[in-house]
Amino acid sequence: MLFNIVTKTITLPDGREITIETGKLAKQADGSVVVRLGNTMLLATVVANKDIKEGLDFLPLSVDYQEKFASAGRIPGSFQRREGKLSDHEVLTSRLVDRVLRPLFPDDYHAEVQVNILLISADAEALPDALAALAASAALAASDIPFGGPVSEVRVAKIDGEYVINPGTTALANATLDLMVGATYNDIAMVEGEMSEVSEEEVIEALKIAHEAIKTQCLALKEFEAAVGKAEKREYVGDPADEALEARVRAFAYPKIYAVAQQGSTNKNVRKDGFKAVWEEFKTTITEEEAAEFNEGLAKRYFNDLVWEGSRRLVLDERIRLDGRQLDQVRPIASEVDYLPNAHGSALFTRGETQSLTTVTLGTKQDEQIVDTPLKYGYSKFLLHYNFPGFSTGEVKPNRGPGRREVGHGNLALRALKKVLPPEADNPYTIRIVSDILESNGSSSMATVCAGSLALMDSGLKIKAPVSGIAMGLISDEATGKYAVLSDILGDEDHLGDMDFKVTGTSEGITACQMDMKVNGLSFEVLTEALMQAKAGRLHILGEMNKTITESRPDLKPHTPRAIVIKIDREMIGAVIGPGGKVVQDIQKESGATISIEEKDGAGFVSIFSADKSSMDKAVARVKGIILVPEIGEIYTGKVKSIMPFGAFVEFLPGKDGLLHISEIKWERLEKMDGVLEVGEEVQVKLVEIDKKTGKYRLSRKVLLPKPENKKD
Repeated sequence: MLFNIVTKTITLPDGREITIETGKLAKQADGSVVVRLGNTMLLATVVANKDIKEGLDFLPLSVDYQEKFASAGRIPGSFQRREGKLSDHEVLTSRLVDRVLRPLFPDDYHAEVQVNILLISADAEALPDALAALAASAALAASDIPFGGPVSEVRVAKIDGEYVINPGTTALANATLDLMVGATYNDIAMVEGEMSEVSEEEVIEALKIAHEAIKTQCLALKEFEAAVGKAEKREYVGDPADEALEARVRAFAYPKIYAVAQQGSTNKNVRKDGFKAVWEEFKTTITEEEAAEFNEGLAKRYFNDLVWEGSRRLVLDERIRLDGRQLDQVRPIASEVDYLPNAHGSALFTRGETQSLTTVTLGTKQDEQIVDTPLKYGYSKFLLHYNFPGFSTGEVKPNRGPGRREVGHGNLALRALKKVLPPEADNPYTIRIVSDILESNGSSSMATVCAGSLALMDSGLKIKAPVSGIAMGLISDEATGKYAVLSDILGDEDHLGDMDFKVTGTSEGITACQMDMKVNGLSFEVLTEALMQAKAGRLHILGEMNKTITESRPDLKPHTPRAIVIKIDREMIGAVIGPGGKVVQDIQKESGATISIEEKDGAGFVSIFSADKSSMDKAVARVKGIILVPEIGEIYTGKVKSIMPFGAFVEFLPGKDGLLHISEIKWERLEKMDGVLEVGEEVQVKLVEIDKKTGKYRLSRKVLLPKPENKKD
């Protein structure tokens, strides 16, 4: 028999069905499945090396999600017309899956694992990113790779006041809350999404509804695993152990490590040097006779475990943090705007040992970013780029372009800020925010949000409200039931803690969040406490930001390009463009402004960009002149363009010339045009006729002059 196919069906709350199938595609992988919802199909495969490299103390897991253009019947728009490196969207989806899977592998499992997820059929009403983690978990369930799942992921959105699981593109456009939630049957492991200034209570309710849907999927995955016959996983060699060495390291180092942690230094390098000194001191206790048998790598692992344990016990037992702060205390904040005089907007935001220098640049429609994915082709006019150079942490690191971390952090900040941007109809600009992290010790993405908000206000762009962000941590002990929620976590607290929960928002509500759990057992009570503590923290940060600037400047910087959008009737688009673009090109050449025209929602939108006011005024006048419809009987101030023996041609509206016949200049009879008018002379005229056949305009000046008494009609 060529295929041994096993299938499982999952029913979503609205009755739609997800099917999982294995045994037909990619059978040489350790595990492979096809997941289908509607016409969306994902092929997920997983392979793990049997041999484990010596010396590894981490899980070398790679997750790649890729969308095939053929899945939507499209050819890539790239020069080579083939899929290239992963797009930012694919990287972000890969990160979502990685963050759900990684904590569930055994701590001592260090084999190289590769997960590949391919979109092989695309349906915009069954979005694939909400199925990717389910597909990956199903592939692991169909394999013998050690894994503590199952785990799954859903999108939950609030649409018209109702919570919906895995909505399609059409419905999602009206969502006020859009969250991706990953969880096991018992615990939430990952959250990421954006919101329209919603309350903490709404977020909690959304998470509860998402978790109920995930529980159903996890049960189905367990049944699927049993049906495939992969409930028993492969054996592997875990970390080496030496109980005597572990006891020796603990006896010598733990009291000294705890003492270093108790110092409460606000400088991470002081703490780092203190722990290093303890390690170096321990190594001096190894005699020459012991040196040959001394496993330094294993001893260092035990030592690092003690640093982790000691730092956590300090918080849990004494309620003291590594830098001496209270659990809910935010580090000192300093901010300033207009730091860079030539940028359109800039801000420097410093919180403790984390610092972001952020700029805002306002560009034209020509600066929009092309979005080319199987499910979407269009343009994006809001960009946020996050850079994390090595010097920000005192390291030597080559600059090789943004990695997955930079893409993920930048996207979180983008989602936090885009909710307060002006409506697209009122914003003609392409906006690019760039955050350069100059110093980092915890939550540089939240510093980016704060600095980005300040820089937007400095630019004069009319945002809805300032946005701040805070990173929350959690340290817990399942055995004793003790836990501590930490506000504004340090880099060390992120590494040592059980949770990294980032929350951004205005004074009215949350605009974005991201959470990763490293342990099981986060209750909704603790999650609610973390959200409320985060609210207090971000409002405090917002208050510090308000000391610098509270709202957008009244106007753009003098050197910022000016922009205006003129809405015109659809029928007038061709008149503004002109034959072969002649009219719009002439306006740009004459005025020096940049003009772009697009049609949407049954109307035309003319975007005009200029570096100075006079250039803008010329371009606006020309466009308005074209779209204005001359009315018989209206009086206009025109300019003489040319003089002929029978009269003069007068431009009475931009781009519209009419004949002022010699008989219509004065009530007195004129024999010739010599000396009557001059080219360039301004003259008031009245539009008296529009020829129905030719569309030509006939003007009169004399009807605006007093009529001589002896003159008969």
